[in-house]
Amino acid sequence: MTSEDKELLAAKQRWANTTLKKVTDRFPERQEQFETASGIPVEQITTPAEVELDYQADLGFPGEYPFTRGVQPTMYRGRFWTMRQYAGYASAEESNQRYRYLLAQGQTGLSVAFDLPTQLGYDADDEMSGGEVGKVGVSISCLDDMRTLFKEIPLDKVSTSMTINAPASVLWAMYIVVGEEQGVAPQKLRGTIQNDILKEYVARGAYIFPPRPSMRLITDTFSYGAANVPRWNPISISGYHIREAGSTAVQEVAFTLANGIAYVQAALDVGLGVDAFAPRLSFFFNAHNNFLEEIAKFRAARRMWARIMRERFGAESHRSWRMRFHTQTAGSTLTAQQPMNNVVRVTLQALAAVLGGTQSLHTNSMDEALWLPTESSVRLALRTQQLIAYESGVADTVDPLAGSYQIEQLTNEIERRAFEYIDAIDELGGAVQAVELGYMQSEIAEAAYRAQRAVERGTQVIVGVNKFQQEAEGIDLEQLKVDPAIEENQRRQLAAVRAARDSERAAAALSRIGEAARTEKVSLMPLFINAVRADCTLGEICGVLRGIWGEYQPKVII
Repeated sequence: MTSEDKELLAAKQRWANTTLKKVTDRFPERQEQFETASGIPVEQITTPAEVELDYQADLGFPGEYPFTRGVQPTMYRGRFWTMRQYAGYASAEESNQRYRYLLAQGQTGLSVAFDLPTQLGYDADDEMSGGEVGKVGVSISCLDDMRTLFKEIPLDKVSTSMTINAPASVLWAMYIVVGEEQGVAPQKLRGTIQNDILKEYVARGAYIFPPRPSMRLITDTFSYGAANVPRWNPISISGYHIREAGSTAVQEVAFTLANGIAYVQAALDVGLGVDAFAPRLSFFFNAHNNFLEEIAKFRAARRMWARIMRERFGAESHRSWRMRFHTQTAGSTLTAQQPMNNVVRVTLQALAAVLGGTQSLHTNSMDEALWLPTESSVRLALRTQQLIAYESGVADTVDPLAGSYQIEQLTNEIERRAFEYIDAIDELGGAVQAVELGYMQSEIAEAAYRAQRAVERGTQVIVGVNKFQQEAEGIDLEQLKVDPAIEENQRRQLAAVRAARDSERAAAALSRIGEAARTEKVSLMPLFINAVRADCTLGEICGVLRGIWGEYQPKVII
């Protein structure tokens, strides 16, 4: 510690014993201890003497290692983040209309929500799909559905994110074929498949196969993308759902990066060069309520990933060191009580994401705690982003909160605590083993329990829920309703597809997938594309893999 630091700490102690004490003796602070959502203590003030910071090593400059200040030199001075509203419901026809509406309103990228049967690899006419077709996303069972979903949307002009995991490679195959039919070569397609299966075991539950064969599907997409679809992100490593399951901000960073480490190692193990695939890895984070902690979280995650890729994996390309991420505001913070309050919550969360340097952003609609969002509520959510971009001024300078003693102290502390988690996961053998042992699941469950107890005790205030309530009254909001006839319509269309296709060609394509799944030597992506061209359905392809690999049975966490 330098002499200047000692003098500053002595001055702070003098201030605490005099100026501060005079006030707190008469007017005590609201609580004995303040801390972030991750339990990081928050002092009245933070001084430079309490922040360990080497500007060049820890901050640097935007667009340069360690990318703490942003992945691009100009950030939003060059162009704004992609405004990518997550949408999809009912049929492909109805979702197509919503996408075209959003693009007309100024949205700059598409983000597809799939229904539960699609996420779990079932066709709309499967008995397992009953009552769920089109309910929480769009129903996609075959190539014809995908054609309709992107009708009159030029795939060489938009980037498309697809929130799909266990069957991600099959849905991606459909998208690639639709692009070809539009005359768009795979090399020109831009977008992302979420494809992050490890977080499904940890937090969300939309898995199909056991972890080991699931990892094979992911490395197949890495290699196929690097060779054939170079502008596509073959994975979005997701902390969003980890946070939605109840994790802290520190756990969100730690478990997401631990999963990322597992994917990189799996790709290296099958012979891929790190700089061949790492530049296209992307991430997905949650923007939660604790404003300063969230900003620091994004900065810490970016710096950590740069160090992991350069120091742990020996990546040489600066593009491999960069963490590019999408952010979505926190669905778990939306309340059914006083839903207009959600507009304010979403605004603060979106602002934290922008100040943290996100590359794309989805803002939740105020009515999502009640039902699927309407066009008017989605438009307001999009306008929230546009107001931040065009009217607030925060996008006019890069990393505007850098140098804030509190922000830098939080950034450092989140990084330190997150690396402690990663070290613990390494000791268990890595993220896959940690999932199989239930380690991350248990840690999240404990954090979620603590957070819920704080709400019940009233130490964590949720406006309109446990404080500032109002008497129950009718909700004067428009409601979006999904027509239950969608399920029967989807069944009818699927029957027509199966009747019209070359059944021998389809059977042969499925047989080749089965043969390849029994060996580690054959990439499955080209076979999925061939099967999709033969009008094999999502459920048929996943059914073949289920028959060979089985279904994952989770460890019970007590």
